[in-house]
Amino acid sequence: MINNSADNDFLHSLITGNKLKCTEIISNLLSSNVTIEDIFEIHIKKALYDIGEMWECGKIGVATEHLATAIVDTLLNELYSKVISNNKVNKTVVAACVENERHQIGIRMVADIFEMNGWNTFFLGANVLTKDLISFISDTKPDLIALSLNIDFHLPKIESIVGSIRNEFAELPIMLGGQAFRQGGHDALLKCKNVIYSPDVYRVEQFLKN
Repeated sequence: MINNSADNDFLHSLITGNKLKCTEIISNLLSSNVTIEDIFEIHIKKALYDIGEMWECGKIGVATEHLATAIVDTLLNELYSKVISNNKVNKTVVAACVENERHQIGIRMVADIFEMNGWNTFFLGANVLTKDLISFISDTKPDLIALSLNIDFHLPKIESIVGSIRNEFAELPIMLGGQAFRQGGHDALLKCKNVIYSPDVYRVEQFLKN
């Protein structure tokens, strides 16, 4: 459900640091039966993409961008009670940002979608070194690894990271996503065995349902 008025208010509240108003907007969306998936994708993700573009154009500073991200992180904590599922399945996912990638909101929302669908979720956050990620995978033996990349400057690195994981875990499915792939760049990676591209939480949900 798209609500342009709510979107504009939410974006303005984020960049002005009005955390209470942001919480009110999200609460009203929930009361209007807007799904968690729509809140993540249409409202939160859209606002953060808009803020990223404003920062790139010099309309806001990095401090404002960090403030907005911190507010969203708080909102996701508040939404967690709506995310957690008691209907567990015997599957585990490790969700992380690749090394040098410091934008973790997107992969956190992906991790929450897995959790909504009953998966056990290890959310590792931003800037996870490949060697540490491989060690963690070895210890936890997940059914899938989900990786996020938001800065297209890091695209050349992701192929090396996928290759390193595949060398150690030949059959482990790898799900990729993030803003860096909006203009492409994932085609070569999809030629690797068991690599999945999910551009949004709806595609993640579809993958889990199927």
